[in-house]
Amino acid sequence: MKDMPSQTALVLTEIEELQARATQALRDLVAPEGRPDPAALEMHQHAAHTLSWLATYVESLKQLGAWAETCSGETEQLIAQIGFGEYLTQILGGIPMSQNEFARLSDLGIDWQPSDAARELMAGNTPKARARLAELIADNRGSATFGATGLDEDLEMIRDQFRRWADDKVVPYAHDWHLKDELIPMEIIEELAELGVFGLTIPENLGGLGMSKAAMVVVSEELSRGYIGVGSLGTRSEIAAELILGGGTDDQKAHWLPKLASGEILPTAVFTEPNTGSDLGSLRTRAVRDGDNWKVTGNKTWITHAARTHIMTLLARTDPDTTDYRGLSMFIAEKTPGDDANPFPTPGMTGGEIEVLGYRGMKEYELGFDGFEVKGENLLGGETGQGFKQLMQTFESARIQTAARAIGVAQNALELGLQYALDRKQFGKSLIAFPRVADKLAMMAVEIMIARQLTYFSAREKDQGHRCDLEAGMAKLLGARVAWANADNALQIHGGNGFALEYQISRVLCDARILNIFEGAAEIQAQVIARRLLG
Repeated sequence: MKDMPSQTALVLTEIEELQARATQALRDLVAPEGRPDPAALEMHQHAAHTLSWLATYVESLKQLGAWAETCSGETEQLIAQIGFGEYLTQILGGIPMSQNEFARLSDLGIDWQPSDAARELMAGNTPKARARLAELIADNRGSATFGATGLDEDLEMIRDQFRRWADDKVVPYAHDWHLKDELIPMEIIEELAELGVFGLTIPENLGGLGMSKAAMVVVSEELSRGYIGVGSLGTRSEIAAELILGGGTDDQKAHWLPKLASGEILPTAVFTEPNTGSDLGSLRTRAVRDGDNWKVTGNKTWITHAARTHIMTLLARTDPDTTDYRGLSMFIAEKTPGDDANPFPTPGMTGGEIEVLGYRGMKEYELGFDGFEVKGENLLGGETGQGFKQLMQTFESARIQTAARAIGVAQNALELGLQYALDRKQFGKSLIAFPRVADKLAMMAVEIMIARQLTYFSAREKDQGHRCDLEAGMAKLLGARVAWANADNALQIHGGNGFALEYQISRVLCDARILNIFEGAAEIQAQVIARRLLG
């Protein structure tokens, strides 16, 4: 589009002003005294989440615009043109939060009369533009991504390395692992350790590679494109390392981080309980002093990769007189890895598998603790009552990485949908020749790039030492929706075959669904974003 950079600058200012009006409108509803009232915020939850989605779109378009200024190719310019057109139109008419819930400005009691510049950008998402983008995607289906990512040469080299590794070691086998509900083979984990995945962002003096969060995003994206379970193996170590780096003593860092980085030990995160869900502050598993050590009693659920791991970052209540987050402490709890015959051989600990639709490669478990012993030296930071605070400090990295996993799943869905659309013939021509199929593929590529740029931005903010819980939350919120939409649309392109278990897209659909739930369900994430926006 002619003069698009100057137009986008004007329109970005316009929608930033719209966001400011929306923020004030919500503040008038829920914070008339200056501080948000929790009951009012809950009562006006739809309005609050409208603000969250609006702010996510505003930031997404800012990052899309910044990316587009660095690109000159036709593919990139079409992605920017279609992306601005679609997202501005949704801001005006309603942003989809789910299949039947929309964030509308009227929910906040405001409206928007787009300027001529905004309306011109909105008009850029045309059938002709989408058709041309679909053609370009089809012509470049061997590329690592559809459209330049805007990353530097080093990060693109990392992408290429891990894409080639995933294509060789993961893609040919992932669907079989899923169908048989098998654990990812230990050989894969050992190779990931050799590649440095488990110590990617751990400092070099503590045994890691000392790389950036941006590198972590690229690696997670490419591994998850191969199979989300493989991409998520790194998440276990990332969470454990962040906890120890942020809250551990010097001795704990020196002892545990090199072992995590090398893959000598595998960690799992043990936080959620059967009746708490997202309300971690109310969990009831308790740890009681027993001499120099602790004895843990209680139940945990949705524990990923619990059987084969060596340590658990375990959140438990150490102050029995509390009922909220202030009485929680974090432990580095050691355990013996199990096998199929005896998954939980450690005394004081039992467990059972939770059968799931997707995200199967590490398996999910319920755990029971009855006098399970944890060494006194393994209280994280050596101080009780810090567990919830320590956990909160990891959420930025965890959500950035989850957004990266979502991009990988979305990319996988696009590639599967594209290949099927090219190969499948109906009425004498390939499916991609039909506009509704081409539209799906074009919009999948556009939304991947939007979510990708928002995720890269949050990673850069983290690398620069800036607080980025807001940006990371937005990236996770949008990325999860895009992954699910892409998987659903790719399955639709497959038609009835997509519903057959033999086709990979059936797995990708199941895997994509979890992204809107873990690391903060979409509704919780939107609530957190709204609170941050209110200040």
